Amino acid sequence: MAESAFEYFICGGFGGICTVVVGHPLDTIKVRLQTMPIPKAGQVPLYNGTFDCLKKTVRNEGFRGLYKGMGAPLIGVAPIFAISFMGYGVGKKIFGPSKESNQKFTFGQYFIAGAFSGIFTTLIMAPGERIKCLLQIQQGANAPKIYSGPVDVVKKLYKEGGIRSIYRGSAATILRDVPASGMYFLTYEAMKDYITDYGQHQPSILGTIAAGGSAGIANWLVGMPPDVLKSRLQTAPEGKYPNGMRDVFKILIKTEGIGALYKGIVPVLLRAFPANAACFVGFELCKQFLQFLFHRDTQLPIDERASTETKISS
Repeated sequence: MAESAFEYFICGGFGGICTVVVGHPLDTIKVRLQTMPIPKAGQVPLYNGTFDCLKKTVRNEGFRGLYKGMGAPLIGVAPIFAISFMGYGVGKKIFGPSKESNQKFTFGQYFIAGAFSGIFTTLIMAPGERIKCLLQIQQGANAPKIYSGPVDVVKKLYKEGGIRSIYRGSAATILRDVPASGMYFLTYEAMKDYITDYGQHQPSILGTIAAGGSAGIANWLVGMPPDVLKSRLQTAPEGKYPNGMRDVFKILIKTEGIGALYKGIVPVLLRAFPANAACFVGFELCKQFLQFLFHRDTQLPIDERASTETKISS
């Protein structure tokens, strides 16, 4: 079964579900660190770091607090990842070498195809991220809750500012996802090519874990600064940043310094490896399952398949 946009769509969606289930708790910690109030002179910060945030969240809200806001990404993640992987599959066909040339993909072609995929997901990703972040920053079991769940967030945002309010942070989402997706798929494909000797055999589970986890880390090293700006913008009260990301960036640099662009990087990287390893393991297993269903001979090495086809034709 030749790799197709449909195959990328189905398997990417399954991989995305694996990602959320594994990675959401650390994503909650990341958002809380990124959006916690700046302490005044002499005050202690709300959280002293990743593990302090984890401890306080579990103590005040139980383990369920780590999964706040998971409804929105879990509902949206299958189509988001499905569209992202499908966009990558389309990008490979557009920007990659032609089948007739029999050439291997270059690193640049992998990167461009991955960056291309980042454009596809914004329509779903931007509102999903806004809903998720607003739910994640609601802290404390006894604290007043503005939103009761994802549907309530959508209703109140729409009443507050219409569709524009729901899609606040779309530009920041694109600025994060285009270069980050390029690095994501480039890292995975480069490591997979090395592990499988350019597709001569299927990747092992351990190889897929290593390649997928590394891809997640590469993604966030590139995407973290715009993600911080996006989280600040999407959780701010209406009208706080009239010029959008530009205002967020100016105020952040002025008050906290450039290091604030990497606030929450520890939980992000702790989450990135297992979550994206789970994504690509799910993706590859789903792909092998589809290949098993439709073409049992696809796991043969290329040369062996060619030899088999020659025998059949003769």
